Amino acid sequence: MQKDLEQRTKRFSLAVIKFTAALPRTREADILGRQLLRSATSIGANYREANRGVSRADFANKIGTVQKEASETEYWIELLIESGVRDDDHARLLLKESSELLAIFSAIGKKLKQ
Repeated sequence: MQKDLEQRTKRFSLAVIKFTAALPRTREADILGRQLLRSATSIGANYREANRGVSRADFANKIGTVQKEASETEYWIELLIESGVRDDDHARLLLKESSELLAIFSAIGKKLKQ
């Protein structure tokens, strides 16, 4: 599952890169797109780093960071959609995937606290 989730987060990052590249060239879209790009690509990078952690505590800490980045990503996509900057099927698919990733990493985080 670890490798599958690493690949899934990488695919998500690539999809967000393509999505932000196609945003309109407005001040609002540039700011929101930049924020989205940072948080979305951090999900996979931090998850990969978590898997190479030196201890369970290190892994748990990094998973917490992944959860925060996934939540932030969901927020930026919601803003893009609700502001009307980009409200289409592609944006809604990214929102769905970001929500699923957040749910997965939240479940991992909860399990680690047991």
